[in-house]
Amino acid sequence: MARDTLDATPISDRGELVAWMEGGSKPERSFRIGTEHEKIPFTMGRHEPVPYEGPKGIRKLLEGMRSLLGWEPIMEGETIIGLADVTGGGAISLEPGGQFELSGAPLRTIHETCSELNAHLAQVREVATPLGIGFLAIGMSPKWSRSETPVMPKGRYKIMSNYMPKVGTLGLDMMFRTCTVQVNLDFSSEADMVKKMRVGLALQPVATALFANSPFTEGKPNGFLSFRSEIWRDTDNARSGMLPFAFEEGFGFERYVDYALDVPMYFVKRGDHYIDVAGSSFRDLLAGRNPLLPGETATLSDWINHLSTIFPEVRLKRFLEMRGADAGPSINLCALPAFWVGLLYDQQSLDAAWDLVKDWTAEDRQTLRDDVPRLALKAEISGRPLREIAREVLKLSQAGLKRRGFHDRLGRDETRFLEPLEQAVLTGRAPAEELLELYHGPWNGSVEPAFDALAY
Repeated sequence: MARDTLDATPISDRGELVAWMEGGSKPERSFRIGTEHEKIPFTMGRHEPVPYEGPKGIRKLLEGMRSLLGWEPIMEGETIIGLADVTGGGAISLEPGGQFELSGAPLRTIHETCSELNAHLAQVREVATPLGIGFLAIGMSPKWSRSETPVMPKGRYKIMSNYMPKVGTLGLDMMFRTCTVQVNLDFSSEADMVKKMRVGLALQPVATALFANSPFTEGKPNGFLSFRSEIWRDTDNARSGMLPFAFEEGFGFERYVDYALDVPMYFVKRGDHYIDVAGSSFRDLLAGRNPLLPGETATLSDWINHLSTIFPEVRLKRFLEMRGADAGPSINLCALPAFWVGLLYDQQSLDAAWDLVKDWTAEDRQTLRDDVPRLALKAEISGRPLREIAREVLKLSQAGLKRRGFHDRLGRDETRFLEPLEQAVLTGRAPAEELLELYHGPWNGSVEPAFDALAY
């Protein structure tokens, strides 16, 4: 989760929110790829969670990264909570349980985004290893309980932690124990956004299945292949899900703004202070009648921060965020942007992907979404095995990447980054199924070996 903004531009009506969102449209030549991933820190000695404070804590890790990179610190009062690359546009931030996140810079090719990612992992190792900190490539903390998980000192997380149990049973697990990889992609117009949003939502369960990598909770199999994805089914249904309205006639920026206006708020930020307005409506704030902020009206930063607290499978800001995948090994972190760029940044592949999904009903899409956390590629939609759909979708992505024609110094195009996904389709097995086989075999019913096998 990137840092909260402080833009005090006043917003007086819904039309300004729609115009701001539409202002994200850009010409195709300016399209960029922003890849974000989270990873779970652990102590190398005893495989325990890493606290914020202390001589070998998260604060020391952030300070070490600041010295190494020269990035600007992101502060909350006197507390360092992240780092920003003011020239390139990347950032490092903390998730609620200490998950360490890279929000990558907006880059042109998968080659660049994968290089950035691998450089980041090398930099993190350089700083973390002397502190005795390692990082896990997995979608959910496999060992410790929620009560054993440290809480990072960020104001927004305190407000969210208080509110989450009121609206779902698994929201705190989402906050403190899960890790994702996502890609942020551009659109050229409202029509382009709509088609990408619909294809992205319909095929998000395919990504969830291919990247499913969270089969353990508190040291034991949890009955799911992507428990991270299952958690989202009972986090807060007012702000998550498959957005059936996006497939209705007339969907566009206005309809998404209307949805967002009615998603309950968490907070507003004034200076360094977070004000708890959890459960109240942005629509009321816009009209100057939010009961918790008498006399106050909305600012642009209130809107931007609010949009960052909405969690559907595809999130719209001034770009689109693909949110369905579990974190995993670095080759999978590079595969996720390749998968979506091949589908959505090539018109031929985008049109073909829409043809593939356009006849699915809202019920079809929801059933698939509900089944995939347990079944991954063994799920079905409209009587067809998901593995078969995934094979078709991968072919479209591969063709799209080929047509993009971006080559590295060795002459390889971007299709090479799809290899781990091709392997998953070939075997019909998600990463979680490989982990469960290890758990029941060579790991002898223990998750401890995961801390060696899955360390970045």
